Amino acid sequence: QIQLVESGGGSVQAGGSLRLSCVASGFPVGSACMGWFRQAPGKEREGVAGIDTNGRTSYADSVKGRFTISTDYAQNILYLQMNSLSPEDTAMYYCAMRPGARTVDDAWLLSSSKYAYWGQGTQVTVSS
Repeated sequence: QIQLVESGGGSVQAGGSLRLSCVASGFPVGSACMGWFRQAPGKEREGVAGIDTNGRTSYADSVKGRFTISTDYAQNILYLQMNSLSPEDTAMYYCAMRPGARTVDDAWLLSSSKYAYWGQGTQVTVSS
């Protein structure tokens, strides 16, 4: 059974850092495209970062240079390191997965409609 469980969210002041984790089960993370998405109240879900099966990464313009997506293949965990957080980063963050090796472009990696499996989310709140 495929399962994604996020953790690591919390409350932090502007300028602070958090690292989100997504523990995957039922499949190896290296065999799938993985992504982080977020949704703030009243807004649409948006792609934050993605990684394909070749290890190529893509980021939303709003987080480039501040966020880093990575995978621990041995532990089967997807991470999102978030630095220099601002109140605009406040949202529920979701981990997502699309099975199968593939070569995709940036738009694909950051498109929520491409992903088949989702975690339950972890809340990130950044205060000014």
